[in-house]
Amino acid sequence: MGEFSAEKTQVTELLTAWNNGEESALTQLLPIVEVELRRIARNYMRRERGNHTLQTSALVNEAFVKLIDQREVRWQNRSHFFAISAQIMRRILINHARDRLAQKRGGGTEHVEFEDAVVLTEEKSAELIALAEALKKLAEFDKMKSRIVELRYFGGMTIEETAEVLGIAAVTVSVNWRLAKAWLAREIRGQ
Repeated sequence: MGEFSAEKTQVTELLTAWNNGEESALTQLLPIVEVELRRIARNYMRRERGNHTLQTSALVNEAFVKLIDQREVRWQNRSHFFAISAQIMRRILINHARDRLAQKRGGGTEHVEFEDAVVLTEEKSAELIALAEALKKLAEFDKMKSRIVELRYFGGMTIEETAEVLGIAAVTVSVNWRLAKAWLAREIRGQ
């Protein structure tokens, strides 16, 4: 068994132990998954202009705090954990973008520590919100395409990783990925 397969197995075993109430499993899990969580966070952050100082660690920390609160989730495996992680990071950034736009418009939102770590331009905030709204519409009539976009675009997962998480063939992911991107582009241009 290769090193990656051993890590996959270890993560799945620790998630199962955590599901079963072993709090020490969470402590063992964090260092193993932190590298992958940082990669997912970097996928989100790379969509910003290069002249911004963006800290992936703030996004990873915020996401991990929310992951710890996911007590009702029955973690299936490593891929399921990272899929949920990507979804949580997307929500954090969308909420942050909405708060930033509300502030620009004179809204009285509270300053939070996370805001100091992630700098989103007004234009990028608006783009992220437009994508989130389009993705929400897509999910209303095609949940699978919506999940594929979430995992591929926001989670930075490969076609194969996405197929594993969703339990479908890689070719199905590939076709639906192309269709979803085309639909989202049309939807966003129409907004």
